[in-house]
Amino acid sequence: MSGQLWYLKACRLFESCTPEQLRRLEANSRVKNVSKGSPVYLPADEADSVLVLASGRIKICHLTGDGKQSILAFIEPGEIFGELAILNVGNRDEYAEAVEDARVVAISGDALCQLMEEHQGLCLGITKIIGVRRQRIERRVKHLLYLSNRERICHLLLELAEQYGRDTVRGLEITLRLSHQDLASLVGSTRETVTVVLGQLQSEGLIELGRRKVILKAPDRLAHQVGAPPIQTKEASPQQSPSNVYLRHSFGS
Repeated sequence: MSGQLWYLKACRLFESCTPEQLRRLEANSRVKNVSKGSPVYLPADEADSVLVLASGRIKICHLTGDGKQSILAFIEPGEIFGELAILNVGNRDEYAEAVEDARVVAISGDALCQLMEEHQGLCLGITKIIGVRRQRIERRVKHLLYLSNRERICHLLLELAEQYGRDTVRGLEITLRLSHQDLASLVGSTRETVTVVLGQLQSEGLIELGRRKVILKAPDRLAHQVGAPPIQTKEASPQQSPSNVYLRHSFGS
């Protein structure tokens, strides 16, 4: 079995495709390796392919007018990204960068559109991805407009804990390793502000901080403070299978 076909079969989105349909996608796809810190694509690149992450981790980012980085999404193995290529949008307006060494399968947008025309389930699945990502971006914009820095950071920690939380004897650990600058780029704040707020939360006994590590000591109390519902975790694992991660982990496209 070729590399492309194996990775496509491992993606939940394509699990109901027939062998012949998968072979067609394979014939119109290619695998590329991307080293840590290197771009997968850049703003203004032609949006002619949809990508599946086979291994590693990718972040989707946008550069603000003053050159600051805003992180829109983290992409995990088994997820697709760059899916707006199927809408013939022309050029991309964000960029994707490898957070760690990654392997990516690039699928021709035209080939995927053709398959969507004959596969209702695939069409519905991609529509859901686009819808969920838009919903999360809209929610983040509302938080940016109406919530304080502390409230935005608390909401982010709760969201990350729900997606990447692992129960430990010390509390609910967020297994996704993020720097204070990463957190700032996710909530539209500064590293200094994030550091101050995290320090306050730790002093209040709500979280525990380590090197690129956050443990929620009292997640229910944290959620109550910002009017969020109690979080429902699904324990994350470095070898997590690509089930519904493409819906749960996506912040942007």
